[in-house]
Amino acid sequence: MKKLGLIVVALALTLAGCNSDEKKASELFQRAEVSFAAEDYSLAKLQIDSIRTLYPKAFEVRKAAIGLMQQVDLKEQQQTLASLDSIKGNYVLEKDTAYQEVGNYFYPTQVVEKNIGRSFLRAQVSETGEMSLTSIYCAGGNIHHTAVKVSVGDLFAETPSSSDSYETTDLGRAIEKADYKVGNDGGVAGFIVANQDKKNIRLEFMGDRNYRTVMPASDVKAIVAIVDLAKILSAMEEIRKEQKEANLKIQFVTRKMQEKAGEAAE
Repeated sequence: MKKLGLIVVALALTLAGCNSDEKKASELFQRAEVSFAAEDYSLAKLQIDSIRTLYPKAFEVRKAAIGLMQQVDLKEQQQTLASLDSIKGNYVLEKDTAYQEVGNYFYPTQVVEKNIGRSFLRAQVSETGEMSLTSIYCAGGNIHHTAVKVSVGDLFAETPSSSDSYETTDLGRAIEKADYKVGNDGGVAGFIVANQDKKNIRLEFMGDRNYRTVMPASDVKAIVAIVDLAKILSAMEEIRKEQKEANLKIQFVTRKMQEKAGEAAE
């Protein structure tokens, strides 16, 4: 009898604790709603994350919090889209819908038709935010280059050997190209951004023999602009992924609640 009494007391305390968690979680959720209404999305997300961390058993509130987080993500995405819409007119989107699902943005000064016969470093970013650099060499004769180096004084950054390089000819002129994904570019894009105010950023094509030139200010400006665009596009892609994860979490919490309800019915 005494053992049964202890079980009843423990159960009562557990239920009381659950009710207390629900109440505290609800209060925190209400503050998150206020933050959301005030368009303080960072604070709203922090408060929602706190509900998940502090009150894991407040299932109803957690479910509502996930829904609110989706609204926050949507608003942030709308802001990002508005920001992108205001600047995307500064770029050229090249996309052939016949064979491309994802197009690439270029800075206007670096589109192909404006740079025929020129050796330079070109930047592009996909619609999903993946940025890459392409070194284009056509200064006379093949050098079979697979990497580039940028430098200012004694400071420099150098790409690893490209796994995607190719050579061709146009009206007898040798043309070489090599691609480098940013993040695996040896820090070349970041180096150019950090030194964009320098007047003479040297560019060196690394091959059987090397070819050296100085980057014109227009190319530096183009690469910096594409880096900025890549940040916006990758942020948008991250929001889309977070929304997908949020939907999966809603499904998980809903299933757990249904399981709990089924156990209680038994």
